[in-house]
Amino acid sequence: MPLDFEAVARAAEAAADAARAETLPRFRRVGFETKADGSPVTEADKAAERVIRDSLAKAFPDFAVLGEEFGAEGRPDAPRFVIDPIDGTIAFSRGLPLYTPLIGLLDEGRPVFGLIDCPVLDERYVGWLGGGCRRNGEPTRVSGDDDVAKAIVAHGDPYCFQRVGAGAVWERLARECGLLRGYTDAFGHAQVLGGGVAAFFEVWCNVWDMTPTEILVKEAGGSYAPLAHPDGKIGAIFGSPRLVDTLAGWWDEAGLTRPHAR
Repeated sequence: MPLDFEAVARAAEAAADAARAETLPRFRRVGFETKADGSPVTEADKAAERVIRDSLAKAFPDFAVLGEEFGAEGRPDAPRFVIDPIDGTIAFSRGLPLYTPLIGLLDEGRPVFGLIDCPVLDERYVGWLGGGCRRNGEPTRVSGDDDVAKAIVAHGDPYCFQRVGAGAVWERLARECGLLRGYTDAFGHAQVLGGGVAAFFEVWCNVWDMTPTEILVKEAGGSYAPLAHPDGKIGAIFGSPRLVDTLAGWWDEAGLTRPHAR
């Protein structure tokens, strides 16, 4: 049966509203713990994921779910919601207004719906397969920039390039990108969707970090070149199609492999 994407969007937005009610009152009022993998977590992460899961389950009880904090449940062959209740927990825990709850939907393993919420800015990006990408209801498009010396190119944590053996790529970015910037987590991804950031280079993420971004970038007219690593971590180069081609070429020239784009 075809997915009712408008119903999915309504449910995801209601879940994101519920998450805002958990995160905003705790913003700049909460400490954090360190999980076994070394990443931070706060009581707000856990509270937000609980209400997102509960809200989505009421709307789509037959769908599966995977969340960063509470793992997977549901049938493996069902459409699967993918949740990061606070992408940018480090930013959130330090009082930086750049955190973003994320909700994606996978159908047969492919991203088909995405939501990136920026609660402090009161901005929300929503899109689905064939439906375009919108920020607070208004259509958005990626940049058409094609000159790495003049376009804003952003990146994830620099140490991650070394971690995946891409130190030479990082050095080339620093050398040749005239407006290289570091914008935290999916907040930076969202800036690509409206064209402010022309392209983003992300090399060390989890599926819940990238599922909404992949479909939203494509629906905003952008290119998405996936990166994969043997340990299950993923990344991507995404944004302006011409810039993505250029930056993916740098990855290839460094002798690094990448999977075929979907």
